[in-house]
Parts: sequence; structure tokens; C-alpha cells
Amino acid sequence: MLTKRDFYINGSWVAPATARDYQVINPSNEEPCAIISLGDQADTDAAVAAAKAALPGWAATPPRERARLVAAILDQYEARLQEFAEAISMEMGAPIDFALEEQAPCLPWHTQNFLKAFEHIEWVRPLGAQAPGSAVVMEPIGVVGLITPWNWPVNQIALKAIPAMLAGCTCVLKPSEESPLDAMMFAEFCHDAGIPAGVFNLVNGDGAGVGSQLSSHPDVEMISFTGSTRAGKAISKAAAETLKRVTLELGGKGANLLFADARDDAVEWSVRRMMENTGQSCNAPSRLLVERSVYDKAVAKAAEVANSITVGPAHEAGPHIGPVVNKRQWDQIQGLIQKGIDEGARLVAGGTGLPEGFNRGFYVKPTVFADVKSGMTIEREEIFGPVLSILPFETEDEAVRIANDTPYGLTNYVQTSDARRANRLGHALKSGMVEMNGKSRGAGSFFGGVKQSGRAREGGVWGLEEFLEAKSVSGYDFGLKDAAE
Repeated sequence: MLTKRDFYINGSWVAPATARDYQVINPSNEEPCAIISLGDQADTDAAVAAAKAALPGWAATPPRERARLVAAILDQYEARLQEFAEAISMEMGAPIDFALEEQAPCLPWHTQNFLKAFEHIEWVRPLGAQAPGSAVVMEPIGVVGLITPWNWPVNQIALKAIPAMLAGCTCVLKPSEESPLDAMMFAEFCHDAGIPAGVFNLVNGDGAGVGSQLSSHPDVEMISFTGSTRAGKAISKAAAETLKRVTLELGGKGANLLFADARDDAVEWSVRRMMENTGQSCNAPSRLLVERSVYDKAVAKAAEVANSITVGPAHEAGPHIGPVVNKRQWDQIQGLIQKGIDEGARLVAGGTGLPEGFNRGFYVKPTVFADVKSGMTIEREEIFGPVLSILPFETEDEAVRIANDTPYGLTNYVQTSDARRANRLGHALKSGMVEMNGKSRGAGSFFGGVKQSGRAREGGVWGLEEFLEAKSVSGYDFGLKDAAE
């Protein structure tokens, strides 16, 4: 079992102010796999103080130099990729092949895209010909608190820490206590890449402790949070006292509209995409809306695909799905599956209880419900497990109405060969992202939603500018070379 009690503050690993041990549980076998410490107010204050002290020097560092140092993080990643993926797999249950192919590579993918977008940031922007000598100057917002989840742990670190540092901000990261090991390795990457002391700091803790302390800290100018809608509301309230900027990437209940003219593999793609990462993705296509004329065929195919998906321990190679992250999550998913049965949805695959052959580990059967009706609990609530709800629709307008009838608005999906219909739906669906016919977002696009999915825009130029403050300057001499360039 690993023991990692120290925090990364001001360029060094330091002991916590108060020893408060926390056991990280391997969800594949329910055994402790690491012991970490949870921070208290003194640890949070020390990390914020280090970030505040480092801010003037880092903000004044030329953008090209900041980019060089951030790019060096990828050299550390490449040297330790296998170890990095194994840490993710062990702590949150992603199968090792999936951790190597999908989870860990989020770091180079986002970093490379941010570096490309960073080349095009205009630090001093003329207001226009109508206002000669008037400029908008872009500056780092300051010290930022980053609070990341367990389900795609390094993905969210990359979407927050990388653009924050590129923008010239200094930061304090509080990763989820369920998946702290990859975050601590990222801190090692930053150290070995030569990121200056105090620019990146890490304090482990829970939401009620370090999370709340960062959210209300007077020296933190911004909080970037990914997690539940409930926690996002609490963070917004805590941050309001100091009027800091808050960006939230929260839950989702994505609709996946499948029309009769969809490609032949659309149902299989839809089910496998839902079950990916054991359903623990806020942008999962958890509501499959199917045109009535192909509904029965789609339900049968969905059940067949779900029944073919195997479940297994995270350390084993193969295309199986792993466990969910912890017992609390497992219990919640079981309760929602039972709720679907009790409310009259038709169970066509999976169900409650552990899969056959397992007596420990937080494993969930790949589950599919048919004949789900709008308003059922499983149609409304984010389950965050491998559970798919299928609903029929008669017309395009009805499909849009059902899809938009949710408090969430993160990602919706469309399966159709009709390009005009696809374009219409791209406008009509109320979400931050719409993906057509299995095509993922392009390099440099953002991730983010609307409504109770939050309104963060993480990725590309939008993700960089979330960490910048705009300043209006009049009487600016554009003939002089600006220091920021």
C-alpha cells in the first residue's frame, strides 16, 4: 500500500499541518491501496500564500517562456506513462487498457491543443478604428483554486491547470480524495519540468474542508470546479462572499436522438458510448430517444449489446468495463435501477446486484431500460453508472421537446443521415455541446454546458480566456512593442 501524506507547496513536498489520514480504496477489490493526508485551513493558507507570492513573477514571465515550461510537462508524462495509467486504474477503477488509451492521454491531448491556441492569444487588442488609442489588455486573473473530480481525473487537471499556468495565473489544486495519486504525479511532472516554485501547488482534502476553504479564501480570485451540481451550487454561494469568478462544469443527462435513417451501427455505438468508463461521465448519452418505426429493433439490439459487455477488475487487460468508484456510488446506482423497475420501466438487460461471479468490488451490471417515460426518476436524474434509458418518439419536434425537458444541458447526440435535420437539431437542442453521428469534438473545441450543467468553457482559446481578465486602457501607443509580447 502506498503512503503519500505530503502536499506540494511552493515547489517542495511538505508535511501537512495536522495529520489526518485518509484511505484510498481500490474499487476493484475494496482494499485500501494508498494512505494520504487531508489538509486543513493551515495547509490551504500556506498553498494560497505560496501561489500569491509567485504570481507577480509568473505573470511577468513572457508568454513564450511560460509555454516552453508547460510543454516540458509532457516529457515527464511520456517517461512515466505506464506508471501514470496504473495509478488512475487502481484509484478509480478504469480498466488498464482504457486508462492507457483514453484516460492518461487526456494530458497530452489537452496540453497540445492549449499550446496551439495559446499562440493566437492577442494580449493587447485595439478597440477599433472608431476609438484610436483605446486598447483591451488581457492579464492573468490571479491566484486560482482548482477543484477536480475522480471520474476523469487527469482530464480535468489538464483542462484547468494547463490553461491557468499558460495564462500567467498561479494555482492551488484540490483533487478528489478518491483519486489523488495521478494528481500527485502531475505535481511531480510540474516540479521536474521546471515550473517555478509556487506556480502550481497541491493540497489533498475533501469538499467540506479544503474545497470550502479555497472557495471562500480572500486571496483566491477564481474557482474552477468540476463535479456535482449540488456541490457547484455550494461553491457558488461560498465564493459570492469574496466576489470571485467561478466556472462550473457540472452534471448532465444527455439525450441521444436516433432516427430511422441512422447508420447501421448507431445503436451499438450508442450503448457502448454510454457504458464507457462504466457510465461515469457527465456527458454520457444516458437517454436514448428512438424514432417509433425502429424502436423495437433498437431495443432488442441495445439489450444484445449490453449483455455482451463484460465486467472485470481494473488491472486486467481487455475491453471490459471496471467497477464504479466506491460503495456510496454503487449503492446510489442500485437504488436508481430499483427505482426504474418500481416505476414501471421495462428492464431488458442487467439489473440490480453484483454481476455473476463477483462477491466483492463495486461492479454494476450493464443495464438497459426500455419503455421509459418522461418524468421517471431514471429519465430525470443523473445516475453516473452503466445504465441506459430508452424512450420512443414519433416526430422530430417531440424528440427535441423530450431532449430539452431536463434541468441539465451538457451534451446531446444525434444519429441521422439527413444533413439538414442534423443542422436543425444542432441549433434546437439546448446544450453546450452537440455531437453528430459518433463524431467527437474537434481539437481546440471547448467542453461545457448550460443550465444546471454549469457554464464553463474548458478547452481551446475559450478555456484559456477563462483565466484572463480584460482591462480597458485609453491612450495606448500601439507603435511600441508591448512587454506582454
